[in-house]
Amino acid sequence: MALGIYISVPFCRTKCSYCNFASDVFSRAVFERYVDRVCADIANAPQIAGEMSGSIDDEVDSVYLGGGTPTVLDARQLQRIFAAIRSQFQVRPDAEVTVECAPGTLAADVLEGLLRCGVNRVSLGVQSFVDAEAAAVGRLHKRSTVLEDIARLRAAGITNINIDLIAGLPHQTAETWQQSLDETLATEAAHASVYMLEVDEDSRLGREVMAGGTRYHAHFVPDDEATADFYLAACEQLEAVGIAQYEISNFARPGLESQHNLKYWTRQPYLGFGVDAHSMLASTLEGHDLSHADETQNGDRCGRGVEAVRFSTADTLEKYVAGSPLLTTLVSREAALEESFFLGLRLNRGVNLQRIAARFGSKALEKLEPAIAELVFDGLLEKEQSADSIRLTPRGRLLSNEVFQAFLAPAPLSSKS
Repeated sequence: MALGIYISVPFCRTKCSYCNFASDVFSRAVFERYVDRVCADIANAPQIAGEMSGSIDDEVDSVYLGGGTPTVLDARQLQRIFAAIRSQFQVRPDAEVTVECAPGTLAADVLEGLLRCGVNRVSLGVQSFVDAEAAAVGRLHKRSTVLEDIARLRAAGITNINIDLIAGLPHQTAETWQQSLDETLATEAAHASVYMLEVDEDSRLGREVMAGGTRYHAHFVPDDEATADFYLAACEQLEAVGIAQYEISNFARPGLESQHNLKYWTRQPYLGFGVDAHSMLASTLEGHDLSHADETQNGDRCGRGVEAVRFSTADTLEKYVAGSPLLTTLVSREAALEESFFLGLRLNRGVNLQRIAARFGSKALEKLEPAIAELVFDGLLEKEQSADSIRLTPRGRLLSNEVFQAFLAPAPLSSKS
């Protein structure tokens, strides 16, 4: 099966207050050393996969540069990364090639470099079209910057453009959120991603909100009910103009869904390179029993046999460049079954129960039927009339983490290698 390739570029011009990613502001002096390391890892991909007991295909149908802000790299550095990918893998001519960009970072030479690298999709981290809201969380662009970048991308031939928005930013109101939605619709973008602000201890803004403080405009963050209303308004208005929701946070015109991200939600193989990059591959240990217990009787083909391997790189620049060991998780068939639910349910089409039974056995599915029935009763899941598929209800999308918790596997076997 063709691979997806993800490259993490953890560099930003400024660290946004809401950001909980492994990215930060660094001197440009470290960029070259980082690119060297990423390119070396790409060249060693077959060896790395083998050491992780993973199986890879050399054919690639999606490439995604995320961050951080990949476009803070110069054109030559970006081209080095793409050259390394194409040297090691066979990238399909029709592959989806995406680069995330912060508005205002698309210098002329960078845009020309992206075109030479075969980039055909750009994701713009807009977050808000209201200048005061963007400034409050540390974004450096203005509304006019976004519109200029979109025009330049289209003039260069890149028309598959995603716009990221965040519902629940400080100072956001129903009126200002509507302004951002109106601007998004006016661009006639191919794709939109709408995220509800995450309030957790992994961001400065999140920590301040949790502490009840006032730094980072935390006391102007809308409450959960207002944020949910903003999200639902986006769902309704994007759908009305043909930008259909296909995943909890993602909306696309027909045929323009993010093929790379679909790999994550449908458990297709992908390789990640760079800081805090994650990979999932079919395991060469398939069939190896993690528990030495026989759990394959009575139609239950689930059990503790290895189904896949996940591994990730160090989550800080210093540790990654220093060559810290990968964190490895062997995914049992039991865990793979539950992943199939809590990843597959992110998609509007939901999970096909017949396919689950065919893959993991009818007995394995029967074990989950009480949890499914309870979630249906609570109005968080709904069954198709044929009862062959289940999917989140609109309310279930707002409470998706609660739904997914019902399908989480026990703690997997992890190791460093």
